[in-house]
This record gives sequence, C-alpha cells and structure tokens, in this order.
Amino acid sequence: MSLDYGEKRVGVAVTDPLNIFAYPVTTLDNDSNLIANILKLIDEYNVIKIIIGNPLKENGEESKVSLIVKDFSRKLRNACGIEIELVDERYTSHMAQRRIIESVPTKKKRKDKGLIDKNAAAIMLEDYLRKKSN
Repeated sequence: MSLDYGEKRVGVAVTDPLNIFAYPVTTLDNDSNLIANILKLIDEYNVIKIIIGNPLKENGEESKVSLIVKDFSRKLRNACGIEIELVDERYTSHMAQRRIIESVPTKKKRKDKGLIDKNAAAIMLEDYLRKKSN
C-alpha cells in the first residue's frame, strides 16, 4: 500500500496480489478517523508493507512537511505494526495531474483533487515496485 499524505487528504493505492501493478483505491480525509480508516484498508487488502511519500525539497533536503509525515508514519506504525518506508515523492502530484489530463475526458472530473492524490499514491507505488524488481 502507498499513501500520498497531505494536510487535507491522503491518497491511497495498492498492488495486485503478485505486486506487479499499482492502482489508485481511494482518497481519505485527513481527520481524526484517518488512522482507523487506513487500518480498515490494511485489513481489506491484506497489506504487509506501507510506502509513504516523503515531500523532500527540490534539493533533496527534508521539508517542514517531511517532519509531519515522519510523525504520522510513527503513529501509523504503532497502530498497525506493519513495516513503513518513506520514499521520495517529488513530482508525483505533477505526474498524476498529467496522467489525469490524458485519461479523464471532462474538465470537471479533472479538477477533483482526490483523484490527483490517489493517482500520486499509485505513481509512487509503481516506482517503488519497479525499483524493487531491478
């Protein structure tokens, strides 16, 4: 499972059982129910590892949001006991936006921010799976 963590929303993507393909699943509100909602998805999809996007600065250094993501990942790890790995998420939202423009026909649907979040999570997971298989 991968998570594209944001202050308002968290995009979620998972893999197929053979860990070959990544696909966007949902976008969760970043509220007091976030961890409980993620735990439900962990059970539903039999998740054994979680990848969370680490929003690094352009030069590769940690950003202020990186600290928030690290804190969130610790809380989630404590709640679920599953291995969590932080990965560089630079450019994933931009790539997701381009993918949506190419595949979603109507402008109204393209403006759905949740669509970008869950597709960014899928792009992160695809990249992770590709690197892992090499």
